[in-house]
Amino acid sequence: MKKHIPNLITLLNLFCGCLAVLFAVHGLFEMVALFVFLGIFFDFFDGFAARMLKVQSELGLQLDSLADMVTSGVVPGVVMYKLLLMATTGGWSSSMFTATESGFHTSVFTVSSVIPFLGFIITLASGYRLAKFNIDENQTESFIGVPTPANALLIISLPLILVYQNYPVLNDLILNQWFLLAVTALSAFLLNANLPLFALKFKTWNFKDNAIRYIFLILCIVLITTLKYLAVPIIIVVYVLLSMFSKLAIKKA
Repeated sequence: MKKHIPNLITLLNLFCGCLAVLFAVHGLFEMVALFVFLGIFFDFFDGFAARMLKVQSELGLQLDSLADMVTSGVVPGVVMYKLLLMATTGGWSSSMFTATESGFHTSVFTVSSVIPFLGFIITLASGYRLAKFNIDENQTESFIGVPTPANALLIISLPLILVYQNYPVLNDLILNQWFLLAVTALSAFLLNANLPLFALKFKTWNFKDNAIRYIFLILCIVLITTLKYLAVPIIIVVYVLLSMFSKLAIKKA
């Protein structure tokens, strides 16, 4: 019976992803964030439960990637599609955060109607990364490229910044199609870049062995407390920079 517990937790991740997709389609980004957060929570604890119960399996590995493909692959693709749709049709309202589809229906063959679909490049890149992860034996202790859950948090933070922080300069930037396309391209690149990144897995709790992790977690708390949702993109940048610094420090040692 216990061997099914981690898989059940993984299926809860998949269920959260399915709900997040539905909310993303309707532009309800607060609910998208809630269920993506829940999905990532379950994604963390399914592996933890499998290790604790000593029931790790190939089935669990494959199921985990399939769930991540929805929660951390399809969802950010849909969110970026909606943001690009807003940027190209002007369908954003601070009081009612939904995108109008009229631009797509009335001008199917225009360039502006095709641009939003480029947001799904994130989904394609996520799928490729997850497939590589499943066959890569070098990513047991660390990651090569930004993990899909971290990338998903980056993408869903953009509409949350619009809704809850509502700075005119940031709004104009986030709803600029060229900025969004640049974020899409950077996201796809970082997901599959040959960039070693540390994992937040603690084998022991002492500071010496986990200094980089403790520093990162403290910075996360400080940034989130002071900057709220705006902290998420900054945290991703800090994560990459700390990983690069850690790698250079190991080489010099």
